Amino acid sequence: MSTGPGLESLVNQTISIITNDGRIIVGTLRGFDQATNIILDESHERVYSTREGVQQLALGLYIIRGDNMYVWLLRSVVGELDEELDLVNDLSKIKAHPLKPVIH
Repeated sequence: MSTGPGLESLVNQTISIITNDGRIIVGTLRGFDQATNIILDESHERVYSTREGVQQLALGLYIIRGDNMYVWLLRSVVGELDEELDLVNDLSKIKAHPLKPVIH
């Protein structure tokens, strides 16, 4: 599988990833391989709820296996995060349903 030029341009940038089980992980992309395994640094998971604001669970250095991501939609699921815009959002006031896992 080719990862294309997209991921190379995101190394050392803050990105957001949606996994097959519906988790949203945000962190700094430190590296990846031909199987699209991804290494994130300073990462956290954002947990959405309809009752509470978004909770952020610290993960630190984190590896996501390539087969745990929507690799067929890689461009729309792994993307650079606009840090300035992200800082403006008050995540404690955002309420939403969590994403559902992918059913194959």
